[in-house]
Amino acid sequence: MAQVAIFAGVIAALGLVPALQLPAMPVPVTLQSLGVMLAGSILGARKGAASVVLFLALVAIGLPLLAGGRGGLGVFATPSVGFLIGWPIAAFVIGWLTERRGLPYSIGWGVAFNVLGGIIVMYVFGLGGMMLVGGLSVGAATVALLPFIPGDLVKAVLAALIAKPVHASYPGLLRQRMRKQADADVPVA
Repeated sequence: MAQVAIFAGVIAALGLVPALQLPAMPVPVTLQSLGVMLAGSILGARKGAASVVLFLALVAIGLPLLAGGRGGLGVFATPSVGFLIGWPIAAFVIGWLTERRGLPYSIGWGVAFNVLGGIIVMYVFGLGGMMLVGGLSVGAATVALLPFIPGDLVKAVLAALIAKPVHASYPGLLRQRMRKQADADVPVA
């Protein structure tokens, strides 16, 4: 539970960095998606997703934890809602893939998992939110996502670069890793 709470705090802390509102963009650029990638990369599927769900629950009850000091149920009625709903799923996908890959943590695979879960999965949900709540067409919502790609690619690399030494220092963070390590320590007759 402490790890879940800590990563909810990490996501909240990354919201202290001011959001960047680009012209004609219905959704601001924030660092909080980096926290989502870190939660999945470091904690794994279940704990990573749980930390994001905890964060979103705190936002829903009114705590101003989103970038720009936003919070409350009203944020779930904005074009950002798709991204918010996609965050726990993105963390789960990243964590699940990371657990399946096993030891040792690979930066290359980590970046690939962050791109798949933290960009592609997140963008699918974000696209839906911008279309449903923002009233954008598929084409307009897709074009609106394009400015996010370079920054999110940098976040995917940063998350992998941060996760590698964390897993080297704490190899028991992921369930799958613990089982594989335990199996490797058992002598075969």
